[in-house]
Amino acid sequence: MNEPIGSRIHHCKPIPARSSLDTVQSPTLPMPQQKQSFEKHAQWTPIYHFVASPLVAFYAVYKIVQLFQAPSSTTAWEAAFAIGVMATVWSSRIMALTVQNRVIRLEMRLRLREVLSADLAKRIPELSTRQLIALRFASDAELPALVERTLKGEFANGKAIKAAVKDWQSDFLRA
Repeated sequence: MNEPIGSRIHHCKPIPARSSLDTVQSPTLPMPQQKQSFEKHAQWTPIYHFVASPLVAFYAVYKIVQLFQAPSSTTAWEAAFAIGVMATVWSSRIMALTVQNRVIRLEMRLRLREVLSADLAKRIPELSTRQLIALRFASDAELPALVERTLKGEFANGKAIKAAVKDWQSDFLRA
């Protein structure tokens, strides 16, 4: 009964090492990750999309309605506070996505330097952040052709670039 701390450690199973980043579970996905595709790659963050955001939006609307129904300095402050909380929640999401986009832009510029020919690599700065974000789903093998087509203006937007990807590379580590 009075065993020293740590004396039973030898009974614990070791934690297996992860072999690649693809096996890392995203903290925003509560269920096992499924294969992504163009049709099914949007990611929902349940705590943000289904709890925090709607809750603060409904609360702000409720407080604004209260302000008009019973105007007072108290209801005015409550409405202002609710709007401030809503702005904070939404701006935190915008900030996280902005940082994510900057990281993707950097990652893709580095990746493109490795897989593109020297002539095409010189044109990497011509790609917009939106285009780089869309290209990230392409395999290394198809990236050169997609970059050429993108630089020629064949794609109207990021959605069109993603639709042209044949060998979809899943991205589970997103904000």
